[in-house]
Amino acid sequence: MEEWTKEEAEKTYNINTWGEGYFDISNEGDLIVRPNPEAKPISIKEVVQEMHSQGVSLPAVIRFHDILRSQVIKLNTTFRDVVTEAKYQGKYCGVYPVKVNQMREVVEEIVDAGDGFGHGLEAGSKPELLSVLAYNTHPEALTVLNGYKDEDYLRLALLGRQLGRKVVVVIEKFSELPKLLKISEEMQVKPLIGLRGKMSVKSQGRWAKSTGDRAKFGLSISEMIKAVKLMESHGLKDCIKLFHFHIGSQISDIRTFKQAISEGARIYTQLFKMGCSLEYFDAGGGLGIDYDGSRSNSDSSCNYTLVEYVSDIVYGLKQICDLEKVPHPNIVTESGRAITAHHSLVVTNVIDQINVKQPNHDTTKHDNEHHLIKNMREMHSWNMQEDNFQEIYNEAVQLKEQGLSAFNLGVISLEDRAILETLYWQIIEKLQNFCKEIEFVPEFLTNLEDSLAPQYLCNFSVFQSAADHWAIDQLLPVVPLSRLNERPTVNCSLADITCDSDGIIDKFINREGISSTMAIHELDKEQEYLIGMFLTGAYQDVMGDMHNLFGRLHEVHVYGDNDDPQGFYIEEIIKGNTSSTVLSTMQYNPELMAQRLKKKMNKIVSEGKIPPRLGVKLVDFYEDCLTSYTYLRN
Repeated sequence: MEEWTKEEAEKTYNINTWGEGYFDISNEGDLIVRPNPEAKPISIKEVVQEMHSQGVSLPAVIRFHDILRSQVIKLNTTFRDVVTEAKYQGKYCGVYPVKVNQMREVVEEIVDAGDGFGHGLEAGSKPELLSVLAYNTHPEALTVLNGYKDEDYLRLALLGRQLGRKVVVVIEKFSELPKLLKISEEMQVKPLIGLRGKMSVKSQGRWAKSTGDRAKFGLSISEMIKAVKLMESHGLKDCIKLFHFHIGSQISDIRTFKQAISEGARIYTQLFKMGCSLEYFDAGGGLGIDYDGSRSNSDSSCNYTLVEYVSDIVYGLKQICDLEKVPHPNIVTESGRAITAHHSLVVTNVIDQINVKQPNHDTTKHDNEHHLIKNMREMHSWNMQEDNFQEIYNEAVQLKEQGLSAFNLGVISLEDRAILETLYWQIIEKLQNFCKEIEFVPEFLTNLEDSLAPQYLCNFSVFQSAADHWAIDQLLPVVPLSRLNERPTVNCSLADITCDSDGIIDKFINREGISSTMAIHELDKEQEYLIGMFLTGAYQDVMGDMHNLFGRLHEVHVYGDNDDPQGFYIEEIIKGNTSSTVLSTMQYNPELMAQRLKKKMNKIVSEGKIPPRLGVKLVDFYEDCLTSYTYLRN
């Protein structure tokens, strides 16, 4: 067997590809984070140890805010460099769509990191707009408003204009425009208006319906012309400042962007020639990240780099504007996933192991054994060879099925069934070991190891912390946080602690592609085994539900510090939901619940069924559980 090296571990989990340079493996075998090339590496295992010392149990979300800053800076400087190189006359005006991660700390960090670039915010609902008006205070930063809009939404937008903000209301349904004009006249403030077009470019993957005639948002070509004429009739055509389109999230194929920029640029130049005072070309979101590290056009990857994406927008738009003799507009993108995904991960601990194979039962031979057991015992005794292993497997499977039927008919006893199934699993284990030593294995046996692989039971909820994995089969990198200098000897899937059979992770990234199991280490009862689920900063942090009432996880905010011996400090800890909190969310009254239980306990104590001291302890335990973390105690 080849020596296990750091390079082998990196290839096994594809760290170098999906990690974008932020993640690596230390010489001690720990997964480390390096937010920028000058930063001291941070051991995630050491972060967890410090969390424990401060009373923070697992599972938890760890946010590396330096990565957020790094991604904001990288996006803006890449656009700046390409704009300079192309001699493009407009500038880049990025906005962050807060729907991707609305957490206040995330929005604050992005706004602060983008301050020197005038990086703005995008909102798609009234609550998001309320937050954006409070936090997007840079005088030059755009506030782009998408989504369907009622009168309150439009009044809030115009309130932003009265505050001197560059608030652009993007018209996505024609009926919004007359309402906006009426309210703007009433409030005596001129709006900044954007027109969103329905693109004919066909996207692909999960978000393909974002484009085309049946797209949920956007104006048709005739509706855009109608909107321009309506604005002209009100003497407000100069208020149309932005053209916008959006072709979907996580665009995996760069050709989709190329086609969209071409079509969008043609529409922009025609609107400009109609007399619209356009200043901004908003190419929407869709900048993908490479979840699986394949650098392909699969749904969980992208076949382009950030530089290629930026270059296609800048050069593509410049070429068409020059051909049409239209001034270069300022470029807007609404990149959220690419900014937030890498900064956040979920850390959980393995608490148990679920085995498909049954524990060994005593298979000592007895007199008068049923013939099914005798036949299975004979299969077990055969010497497995290339010319008979398939026959042994077929016979064993058939005998096991016959044994189940015999048990259901009352022909064999529970003891007989236990012996029969133990012998069967021992045959399967011999077969697995034999298949590892031969060159050719029949197709029906190639997946035997995966189908019999154990499940590691992890202290978290898939529905809360990996909603996209459950809902849309989104791949998320999963990696052990330590022992990466040891060869993993177990292939397994992961199960969560919910009572739902869907609460599993059974799609993993490896060097060959996608597998239903991951390479992992044998558990050590004396040592906590930590697993990290990465790239959860986009959507996963805010989309979790209340399945089984587990609620939100603890959050730990980490910053790098080169002067610190460990290279980091924990800046803030936000405690996750308690049982009382999630019960209150579902309209329960935890105080009343405790009173009712105490009243019942007092009655039992007064009847002499339980000693008073024990009754008090039991009530105290109930109340303690109400105020404690919803997840399993470590």
